[in-house]
Amino acid sequence: MRKIPLLAALTLTASLLAAPPAHAEAYPFQNPALPLEQRVSDLLGRLTLDEKLSLLHQSQPAIPRLGIAYHKNGTEALHGVAWSNHLNDNWNQKFASGTVFPQAVGLASTWDPELIKKVGSAVGDETRGYNAADPVLWGLQVWAPVVDLLRDPRAGRNEEGYSEDPLLTGAISTAYGKGLQGDDPFYLKTAPVLKHYLAYNNETNRSLTSSNLTPKLKHEYYEPAFKAAISADAATGVMASYNLVNGRPNHVNPDLDDVVRSWTDKTLYNPSDAWGPHALTDLEKYYDNKPEAFAAVLKAGLDSFTIDNSDISVMVTNLKAALDQGRLTVSDVDKSVRSVLSIRTRLGHFDPDGGPYKRITADVINSAAHKQLNRETAGKAAVLLKNSGVLPLARPKSAAVVGPLSAKLYRDWYSGQLPYQVTPLDGIKERVSDVTTGEGLERIALKHLDSGKYVTATGTGPDDNAALTDTAPTAASQWDLTDWTGGVSTLRNAGNGRLLGGDWRSLDTDDAEPDGWYVSQQFALEKQPDGSHLIRYAGFETVESWFALPDAYVGITAEGTLGLVPKAQAAKFAKEVVSDGVTAAAAQAAEAEVAVVVVGSHPFVAGREFHDRDNLQLGEGQRRLIEAVRKANPRTVVVLETSYPVIVDAPTLLWTTHAGAETGHAIADVLFGDVNPAGRLTQTWPATDELPSLLDYDLTKTGMTYLYGNDKPLYAFGHGLSYTTFAYQGLRVQGDRVSVKVTNTGKARGDEVVQLYTHQRDSRFEQPVKQLRGFQRVSLNPGQSRTVTFPLKKSDLAVWDHTRNKWTVENATHDILVGSASDRIRQSTTLRVSGETVPVRDLTRATRAMDFDDYSGVAFADESKVSGEVVEGSAGDWVSFTGATWGSRLTAAVASVGGGSFEVRRGSPTGQLLATVQVPATGGIYQYGTVNAAVKAGTGSVYLVFKGDLRIKDFAFTRS
Repeated sequence: MRKIPLLAALTLTASLLAAPPAHAEAYPFQNPALPLEQRVSDLLGRLTLDEKLSLLHQSQPAIPRLGIAYHKNGTEALHGVAWSNHLNDNWNQKFASGTVFPQAVGLASTWDPELIKKVGSAVGDETRGYNAADPVLWGLQVWAPVVDLLRDPRAGRNEEGYSEDPLLTGAISTAYGKGLQGDDPFYLKTAPVLKHYLAYNNETNRSLTSSNLTPKLKHEYYEPAFKAAISADAATGVMASYNLVNGRPNHVNPDLDDVVRSWTDKTLYNPSDAWGPHALTDLEKYYDNKPEAFAAVLKAGLDSFTIDNSDISVMVTNLKAALDQGRLTVSDVDKSVRSVLSIRTRLGHFDPDGGPYKRITADVINSAAHKQLNRETAGKAAVLLKNSGVLPLARPKSAAVVGPLSAKLYRDWYSGQLPYQVTPLDGIKERVSDVTTGEGLERIALKHLDSGKYVTATGTGPDDNAALTDTAPTAASQWDLTDWTGGVSTLRNAGNGRLLGGDWRSLDTDDAEPDGWYVSQQFALEKQPDGSHLIRYAGFETVESWFALPDAYVGITAEGTLGLVPKAQAAKFAKEVVSDGVTAAAAQAAEAEVAVVVVGSHPFVAGREFHDRDNLQLGEGQRRLIEAVRKANPRTVVVLETSYPVIVDAPTLLWTTHAGAETGHAIADVLFGDVNPAGRLTQTWPATDELPSLLDYDLTKTGMTYLYGNDKPLYAFGHGLSYTTFAYQGLRVQGDRVSVKVTNTGKARGDEVVQLYTHQRDSRFEQPVKQLRGFQRVSLNPGQSRTVTFPLKKSDLAVWDHTRNKWTVENATHDILVGSASDRIRQSTTLRVSGETVPVRDLTRATRAMDFDDYSGVAFADESKVSGEVVEGSAGDWVSFTGATWGSRLTAAVASVGGGSFEVRRGSPTGQLLATVQVPATGGIYQYGTVNAAVKAGTGSVYLVFKGDLRIKDFAFTRS
């Protein structure tokens, strides 16, 4: 079959899928000279109810009578155009093959918003290029950037986010979003959607777990990153997340309408996440039926259903039922359709010429300029964690470049296919004439102890099950073992080059790389006390309820093939080392002038969407490789390429994300000093695996992130070294400006990321240890100085006052801290801020139970399925209200299924008993009754201590 060149094929596709011709009559909605609202109202008025409903789906059918073409939401564009699903082939991802920039956490590691805006613009151009070639496949509403805060590095989607800090995340997401949108004041290059609203940072049971958010953290930590991009008009909507917040699924979170839309005067277009509306009934059981659930989705503020692939019938049927049942009105539908039409108008869908961005063609895809930008970005993202003086390399004559990532690059779940690869080995070979290399892996044979036979590959087809065949190791029964992270490994057969993988219950070698939604090529070799090994199967499908084998291990079938069995039936194997790549790598290193060890993670292994990590460990085999090479050659550089923090140390250590096709060039640029490293960490790298529960979102209690952590980390937020040195002088605070003089005191030109932090010394409320208030990446020649100035307004120092439900600036002294990392403060001073003193809490007024000062054990729950939040507790749980005054008569709104009680105590949960309040059964968790009790009036702290299962909505201690 003759191959068609890429651009010719794309042009052919475009001609076959051209939009239907517009109606001969020119309608007002097609007139670019008219105001947006007039155009939207005109088109809305021409649509039938069925046509309106069809526009509420991700896959929006064409309306030929009005000249409206088909449109699909949701092209993935996290760090380059990634993938989409075609109208007529929904189950098969269609991958882009354009510019793949560094993973999102790497983009943020540049601390360079202007650069990231350029990256976003390039991705927007390529999205337009793909859309020009195939508008059916490549829609212009892009699902990026991801704004979820990286509060815990074990979260599976760590690679998708930017930072654990809301200000940095907001700045980078705003820059990327503005780039994606383009600079036209009206038209959109693409329509970026922020993912995923709100407080979504765990994959374990992600659709069933509820993120407990205190009002303080919701307003001060979890919301601001989203608010920054929306209020800057750098995004056109938010996507709801899978999780619940305070007991209510985010797909019916009223904040989508009431809060998010208040941040801008532009029309937003909010989509659901994939399958999210169905989860409300099928998984979360939050609603009894789909008409009720789908109506709630629209009324909460979502405008688009990402369900059932391209089949709109399920959505239409249920929305029509909701209309018939009175759960929805046509005006509810119209409200969301207006959002759809507003964004599609700004995308140029209804303009006769398609708008100004229609001129972008497929020629931009993977252009030379984009390749260069990718290389620049990857270089600026690299973080020098430690340097013993080995770097920069001074043109060595020989080098040993070893490790599992030395000669290979990998894409991740949200990237396109790499159109080419420049590996670290490639980049170094361009600069060093004598280079030796190797993966540094163990090649092993697995001998079944009962039979004496070896695990053997029998072919590369899906029915070629691995079996106990060889009685002595051959190529077919030898396996290259790669220990990735968290104790999870892959096994590549030496004979056929394919990976051992699961096929639901059998094991075969038909896959070249780990890939797909259910990555089945993952195993953990578990050494037993007798020296033998069990092989645990770690394929991603093991978490599914239908897998029905929760503790899967490798066993042997009656036919002598490998299969999956419960642990009790697991086969025992002897692990025989056929050849030790670690020893070979060390020998190469000993003969070379320098050694470069390239280790890290695989983006599809041991953590990714739907799968959190159990720990932060780099694989044992990779750690052994590092130590062996270091011992053999003191001039060793370790390049760590991961999607997340790991616990690893070396005297000279350079970190990068999986950074796209130009990774090798960028690494070489840094190693040889053409790029002076200035990337900075955007999240804390903990020094231990002993971390709080991944499901606990209260940073003030867990101490996670630099904001609330007091433990010494392995590497701190903001950390990163340079090949030069910088001095800080003359920190000054004048009016609403903070300035500091920064001087390059070294011998090389370099960038410094100057970071401004504050700490409020005195407060009615718990305050962060320190908080980032500004940052600038500045370039300085040797000896050059620059005064770096940050805006710092009084209002920037406001805190959320949960006692009065408002922002307030307190009368307080603030530490003003400037440095090169959160743990490397170079200059400090103080600022006295004239604000207000928060008054004593007046509990004689109605007080929401959620506005507590402290708590223990309770859950935060939904007051109703529509809105509101309450405190839910059982025996021994409590909430407290401090610095308060109260009267002698308590009235509380409560709900309880079976009845219970709560105590009112003074000073502590076991302090003076003021009253015991009986709570009768109210009929359900959403049915509230009123209870009363006489108490002793007073001042100080009041504790409400739960003695049975119940919910407290609000209360007041009135004066008799």
